[in-house]
Amino acid sequence: MTLDARIPSGPIEEAWAKSCFDMKLVNPANKRKHSLIVVGSGLAGGAAAASLGELGYKVKCFCFQDSPRRAHSIAAQGGINAAKNYPNDGESVFRLFYDTVKGGDFRAREGNVYRLAQISTKIIDQCVAQGVPFAREYGGSLDNRSFGGAQVSRTFYARGQTGQQLLLGAYQALERQVHAGSVTMIPRTEMLDLIVVDGKARGIVARNLVTGEFSVHIADAVIIASGGYSNVYYLSTNAKGSNATAIWRAYKRGALFANPCFTQIHPTCIPVSGDYQSKLTLMSESLRNDGRIWVPKKKGDPRPPDQIPEDERDYYLERRYPSFGNLVPRDVASRNAKAMCDEGYGVGKSGLGVYLDFSESIARLGEKTVRERYGNLFDMYQRITDENPYKVPMRIYPAIHYTMGGLWVDYQLQSTIPGLFVLGEANFSDHGANRLGASALMQGLSDGYFIIPYTVGNYLATNKFAKVDESQAEVKEAVASAQQKIEKLLSIKGERTVDSFHRELGKILWDDCGMARTAQGLESAIGRIRALREEYWQNVTVPGSGDDLNESLEKAGRVADFFELAELICIDARDRNESCGGHFREEYQTPDGEALRNDEQYSYVAAWGYRGPDAPPELNKEPLEFHYVHPSQRSYK
Repeated sequence: MTLDARIPSGPIEEAWAKSCFDMKLVNPANKRKHSLIVVGSGLAGGAAAASLGELGYKVKCFCFQDSPRRAHSIAAQGGINAAKNYPNDGESVFRLFYDTVKGGDFRAREGNVYRLAQISTKIIDQCVAQGVPFAREYGGSLDNRSFGGAQVSRTFYARGQTGQQLLLGAYQALERQVHAGSVTMIPRTEMLDLIVVDGKARGIVARNLVTGEFSVHIADAVIIASGGYSNVYYLSTNAKGSNATAIWRAYKRGALFANPCFTQIHPTCIPVSGDYQSKLTLMSESLRNDGRIWVPKKKGDPRPPDQIPEDERDYYLERRYPSFGNLVPRDVASRNAKAMCDEGYGVGKSGLGVYLDFSESIARLGEKTVRERYGNLFDMYQRITDENPYKVPMRIYPAIHYTMGGLWVDYQLQSTIPGLFVLGEANFSDHGANRLGASALMQGLSDGYFIIPYTVGNYLATNKFAKVDESQAEVKEAVASAQQKIEKLLSIKGERTVDSFHRELGKILWDDCGMARTAQGLESAIGRIRALREEYWQNVTVPGSGDDLNESLEKAGRVADFFELAELICIDARDRNESCGGHFREEYQTPDGEALRNDEQYSYVAAWGYRGPDAPPELNKEPLEFHYVHPSQRSYK
């Protein structure tokens, strides 16, 4: 398949404006005649549904939570990037663009990233108008703080609750449209299949998670904004309900899946404390602004941190990367933390931890100022660990966080299935092999508020839509497929729980396709995943029925999809014989342990196509071209 990204020609600074002008429009009266489906109600989905409803389209918005306010976007703590240059420290649209392409290790599309940097300034204005309570300077202007991968302060924040506050802004805009009647909100409902008629996405099959009832929803276009797939690893920073089912079922209907192995390891998580854990807790990257990361210089040093003198501490990020220090990008910080622990310098009972120390900042700024900046994060840490981070350093260790891979989309955010658009973390489009901190919120709101209203309008204006109803063969087949999967899971009645399978799958992935990867480990992982998946379909137990609320059944379907996705992640990682960003193949590294890319052979987007249950996926390549930020060995020293 030839992949056409549809990047506009001409100067990159003018590309989005040119594209908007060239797109066909739907007049206001005709918008009321078109129906749209939005799957997901986080920042990307909620913003999209609100914006499209405001324009006059008839929108159905689905979420599996009881309210859009429960979307995982609330967990984003540290901030949102924008090229406003309020601190007057050298920020610009081009610098944000440059930092993002470089931070993604030159595996992102220049056109998408530049547009994201351009739109970033509008996002802040939109959110301020909605009443989002961003932090402000004493004089009243919006405050900024720095984040990893940048030497300027471009991150707007609302203490440690930025995602929650932005989501509430999108939520009130969404509920306004619900009240106006342009958006129908359908909660506690999960998309289980995509309906494709005459090659176009025309609806979804959904299941009510309370009653078990299946339903068919037909529309002129479908927009998926269902988030990322980090929970394939079992232990991750994502909410337990986060899953890949919507995008995975779309993949099996013909949408290509791009760069699945590009998963992000976040360096600032509370270390694992036992086998009983079902998820991990993220401590915001913003803490690296004022916290200093260190380990004892002596291996296995048993002393409490306050008894280790300054000259016996190794501030290893400041030592190795003097230009950026503790603000190196996440992949760099994570690899270094792992290396220090692997060499025996780790702290805590497990030895899998490093210190994040605020003593210097508290002495310099005062506890009151630190509390104002990070108070809720410190409180959360103390509730979980029973340690007071104002008195002792936090202990942190990397964990699976964000996924840069997702369904392939072009510049208009349309997948390889016409009429299927994919937003936010569910697509692959803007981050490359590593995401800079505070860019997830930026992409979600950019996609939802400012891009999809243009691009979906262009699709509607340039296509004709035949009537589709539930009697058509394609619709019946999609419903039957979804129902059969549910019935199969309920009929197995084996001896192992869904969680036990999921935990074992996650350990395979973490060990062999996590922070470090090798060809041998990936080959082994693929074989073990296939064997475990076969056992799953013979020995899993799902209690209860499909006719009422059944969380075990919900998880069973999602884990079934995770098994297939896990295999694709490992296949993609095995195929990419280089290191880049969060994809670190141990065979490919510089003498000092940095990721070693192979631009000559791997400067492309790997977009995989489904070819059937027993056939290997098909690799399609979208070559990446760099005209403005030329690939080079990344250096933060």
